[in-house]
Amino acid sequence: MKAEYKAAAKINLMLDILRTLDNGYHSLFMIMQSVGLYDTVSVETTDDKKITISCSEAALPCDKSNIAYKAAQAFFDYTKIKNTGIKIHIEKSIPFAAGMAGGSADGAAVIAALNDIFSAGLSLKELCAIGVKVGADVPFCLTGGTCVAQNIGEILSPLPDLTDCWIVLAKPERGVSTKEAYSAFDTAQNIRHLDTCGMLYAASQGDLYEMCRRCKNIFEQLIEVPERVPIKSVLNRNGALAACMSGSGPTVYGIFDDESKAECAAESMKSIVKQVYVTKPVKSGLEKIV
Repeated sequence: MKAEYKAAAKINLMLDILRTLDNGYHSLFMIMQSVGLYDTVSVETTDDKKITISCSEAALPCDKSNIAYKAAQAFFDYTKIKNTGIKIHIEKSIPFAAGMAGGSADGAAVIAALNDIFSAGLSLKELCAIGVKVGADVPFCLTGGTCVAQNIGEILSPLPDLTDCWIVLAKPERGVSTKEAYSAFDTAQNIRHLDTCGMLYAASQGDLYEMCRRCKNIFEQLIEVPERVPIKSVLNRNGALAACMSGSGPTVYGIFDDESKAECAAESMKSIVKQVYVTKPVKSGLEKIV
């Protein structure tokens, strides 16, 4: 049997770190948005009693460290279903180590696919309970759309769909260590926290323009991405309503209410970074193909 899903990338319309928790994790406030840039994940049963992974991106590990592997193992552990063997193939389009939850999206797709293949009948809540064991962004990737994410990111509250707009994604070559980014918060002084209440109100009203006024990411105070300033300059010069980093970086996005402005910004961006995409917000994190 086989199941196949398109798994959407995400951006953070807002990301604030509220405090460090006793267990070393961080309490977060995030507004998360699925965007129309997809990996394609296929899962098929075999008879070798193994979890086997292949990927179109040679730089990604296809061993037990891959989040797709961890997601499959977490599914079998949770359901107590015997693994008679599965093979997973990931066709990558979402840049990795980019702050867009590419790995988490793949993990979410694996969990959903296994739920289909084995007719487990798990609810979204149960799928998310499996997902959070694998990564804090996996529950959102299973849910998708526009959400408030709190605690470590696993407590989700849906928001009205983002108003129709265009989103330019620009991913610099140099990656950012998520661990180092959070460590920078732990040692930082004079942190300026974000207008979370204002953003939540604007988002609850579906007010794109007021949301864009508040698109901020606390990591921009904590880590340096050399290309960030010129990328944001190009986005703003071309009429972006907002220009902000996603996740712990390094991807920077711009939100536009005019497609031609978005396309012009993307074209201008190609002199700064190689990986540039023009996309739109989408209403779900996963789209079933087979």
